[in-house]
Amino acid sequence: MEKVESCAFVVQRQEDVFQCSRSALGLAVENLYSYMFVLDLKVDMTEEIKGNLEMLVEDMECECFSNNKENPEPFQYMSTEEMAAKIKEQDLIIPFGSR
Repeated sequence: MEKVESCAFVVQRQEDVFQCSRSALGLAVENLYSYMFVLDLKVDMTEEIKGNLEMLVEDMECECFSNNKENPEPFQYMSTEEMAAKIKEQDLIIPFGSR
């Protein structure tokens, strides 16, 4: 595998959001730029998820996107088409869970 510098974590189910945020944070700690993409989901923001996302965004300077405008910070709204383009730019794409 070529040098991987950035990765996209894609999640679509609430039950996978916490583990996805942990995985994104873990790779960010290993100096990979991690993006988290939440598709078609209103995230139930638990304290554990919120803590992981705060570390991911504030400490690791990574970004979180959602195509659902109802998701709170740190999620930035992005249309599905924009998300697809951004995901394709990453060196590694990790689909999380199943649908």
